Amino acid sequence: MTILSSLARAYERLPDAPPYGFSSEKIGFIISLNEDGTVANVIDWREGEGRKARPRLMAVPQAVKRTAGISPNFLWDKTSYVLGVTAGEGKRTAEEHRAFVERHLEAIGDTEDAGLRALRAFLESWQPDSFIAPFWPEEMKDQNVVFALESERRSGTYLHDRSAARALWARLAEAGGDARGEICLVSGDDSAMARLHPSIKGVWGAQSSGAALVSFNLDAFTSYGHEQGDNAPVSTAAAFAYTTALNRFLEKDSGHRMQIGDASTVFWADAADLDAARLSEALFASFYDGNDTAAKEDEEKAVRERVSVQLARIRQGLPLSQVDPALTKDVRFYILGLAPNAARISVRFFYADSFGALVTNYQRFIEDMRIEPPPREGYPAIWRYLQETAVLGKRENVPPNLAGEWMRAILSGNRFPLTLLSAVLTRIRADGRIDALRASMLRGLLIRNFNREVPVAFDPANENKGYLLGRLFAVYEQIQVAALGRNLNAGIRDKYYGSASAQPRKVFALLDSGAVNHLSKIGKQRPGQRVNLEKQVAAIMALMSPGSDPFPTTLGADEQALFGLGYYHQRNEFFNRTDAAVASGEDA
Repeated sequence: MTILSSLARAYERLPDAPPYGFSSEKIGFIISLNEDGTVANVIDWREGEGRKARPRLMAVPQAVKRTAGISPNFLWDKTSYVLGVTAGEGKRTAEEHRAFVERHLEAIGDTEDAGLRALRAFLESWQPDSFIAPFWPEEMKDQNVVFALESERRSGTYLHDRSAARALWARLAEAGGDARGEICLVSGDDSAMARLHPSIKGVWGAQSSGAALVSFNLDAFTSYGHEQGDNAPVSTAAAFAYTTALNRFLEKDSGHRMQIGDASTVFWADAADLDAARLSEALFASFYDGNDTAAKEDEEKAVRERVSVQLARIRQGLPLSQVDPALTKDVRFYILGLAPNAARISVRFFYADSFGALVTNYQRFIEDMRIEPPPREGYPAIWRYLQETAVLGKRENVPPNLAGEWMRAILSGNRFPLTLLSAVLTRIRADGRIDALRASMLRGLLIRNFNREVPVAFDPANENKGYLLGRLFAVYEQIQVAALGRNLNAGIRDKYYGSASAQPRKVFALLDSGAVNHLSKIGKQRPGQRVNLEKQVAAIMALMSPGSDPFPTTLGADEQALFGLGYYHQRNEFFNRTDAAVASGEDA
């Protein structure tokens, strides 16, 4: 099933989806009218107070697709269109307001509906100079506003909800559509085609007014003389359905989105059993959000507890049939990653498979990334791994394409992108820090991309040259700390880690010479500790291949990854020793 068809199908199952021809928009204020068109009240409909006040979503007649022109919405819009006022300079405000008034006066005509008559009277008499505080609050400027009759407002009925207004909107929408019938590529129906598809809103980094997922705006993108949407015929109904579902999933608290690098990622399940679909979505959110209570806050406690228990079973490696048999019965799962690209949206990745296959690949990911000692978070969120590749640890600095490639590899169970290895090694060389997250990424890369057998925990018998050199570097660092203390401006890790892991022959002779001097100093104060440290060096050197040069000229990327793992394991082995052989100077 394609992206558009799966989204259109998802629209049919949205519990509170706006009807055809309507869209969920952020509304800040309500203008309540008397039947004679005078203003009875102006209501702040936002949530929160002060600077934290945010507009709320409301189903209104579908928004027009604006580019550079002036095009008013029907029965709602921002204040520059509705009232002719704006907080900014507003070079086109007068033209925008005039367009709004002209459209509505022409459409309303001589209607007998009390609500539409009230709006007509208001528009005929309104002057932008009448916008005076405090009755018209300054914070109202540039907010989206709707109208209501004062007699109906308290019951939650707005002007666009009235039957006469809905009927008028349906006629206007039909008159403005393409009457030519073609076969829709999404639904297969013979119906009117959408020339322009509704905008997608909520993609991180895209235009706030929305961007296009499907568009044709250059001759190079067209064929056979077709224009705009005719190049890929999608009916107005299908275009409405897929964009409505996608916009709903992209909402901040929808329970269907997450941010992975620059990719705004949405996910949804398709199953005959709605409870199974809901559970699989909550589990997936927990997989990739890194916690066991990722179910939406408004979900009942029983759902969150069920997710927590089943997530623990999945992470233990149990088959899905033992976790919950309902999840094995025809639960299809979809994951779509979107990234901004000027006025358009790029598809970073799209995954469609059974939920069982997704769980299997997630369990493999957990196993490949397992490391001892583990990360403090236990099961970190996906974005936390990616953050380790970013300059200054900022999410906005994650390499643009890396998030999509990384996510595809996790979902499919395939190899990780080699750019990930390069990014991790670069950050380690830059800041000299190897924590559990970076070590686990190195291990996962070695397993998937190089078919290496890589230890989870400290392995004193491992004879791999890169691993041994990393261990030896950690021992030299420990010798320096024992001799000089930890309060150094720059230790050997700060000065030499990058060169030691890439060109060991140039560095290790220097490190060995420094270690001899440090051991001499330690021996004068703590001879037992000196003996133990010398044993550590000798044990590692004994594992080097007999007769070969222990310090090669260069190490490849995979050997550098093993160097990092050896360093991580050996360093933490010093911290974890219960006999305190090195720290106290006692014999092991």
